[in-house]
Amino acid sequence: MIKAHRNPRTRWCSITALIAALLFGAVGCVSQTTGPEVDREAALDTHYRLAMAYIDNRNRDSARHHIRKAFELDSGSAKAYAAQAMLFQLEGEMERAEDSFKSALRRDRNFAQARNNYGAFLYRQERYEEAYDQFAIVSENLDYDNRARALLSLGRAALKLGREERARAAFEHAFTLDSRLAPVLLELADISFKDKEYAQAKRYLDQYGQVARQSARSLLLGIKIERIFGNKDNEASYALALKNRFPYSDEYLEYKREMSR
Repeated sequence: MIKAHRNPRTRWCSITALIAALLFGAVGCVSQTTGPEVDREAALDTHYRLAMAYIDNRNRDSARHHIRKAFELDSGSAKAYAAQAMLFQLEGEMERAEDSFKSALRRDRNFAQARNNYGAFLYRQERYEEAYDQFAIVSENLDYDNRARALLSLGRAALKLGREERARAAFEHAFTLDSRLAPVLLELADISFKDKEYAQAKRYLDQYGQVARQSARSLLLGIKIERIFGNKDNEASYALALKNRFPYSDEYLEYKREMSR
C-alpha cells in the first residue's frame, strides 16, 4: 500500500491537536478526586501517547522527553518501554529496540499494540517466523482495535513462509473485520489471481480501486486480469497509468519484459 504523504504543516497541526486533547484530559483527571494511582496512570498514558505521536512525526527530542517523564512516574512502565523501543528503532538502534520491546512485553504480555509493533520490527528484519508468532498472538486478541491490520500482517508473514492457505485465511478474516481495508483487498486480489479465480480477483481489485489510489502493484495486476478477460481497452488504460505514474518501478519493468516476448 502506498500511503499519501501529509505535508509538515498538516502533521504538526495533528500533533498540536493531540497534545491539547491529552493535556486537557490529564488535567481533567487530576482535578477530580480520583486518587494518586489513577492520576499517575492517566499521566503515564498521556506521556506514552505524546511520545508515540512525536515518534510518528520523527521528533526524537520531544519523544525522548515524554519517555523520560513516563519512566520517572514508573521505572517499570510497559508503555514507557514500548515507546522507547519505537524511538530506538527510529534511531537505528536495533538491539536496544528489541531489548525494550521484550521489556515491555515481559511487564504486560497483553499489550497488543507493543506486540504488534514488535512483530513489525521483526518482519522488517526478515525474521518472518518470529514475526508470524507475534502477529498470531495479536490477531487472537479480541479487544485489539487494529485486529484487522494484525491479521493483514499475519497473512503477509505467512506468505513469506510459504504458507499460502494460512495467508489467505488471515486475509479473508481481516476482510470480514474491515471490508474497506485497502491492503487486504489487494492481497486477496493477488491470491485469487494466482489461484486462477479471475472473476473474484477482479472484484477484489475493483473494490481496492474504490478505497485507495492505484499502486504499481495494483496496476500490473489490473493489466494481467483484463488480459485474461480480453478487455484490451481496460488493459491499455492500466498500462498507460503504470507507465505514466510508475515509470521506474519493478512492475513497469516486468510489464515491458512481458510485452517484448
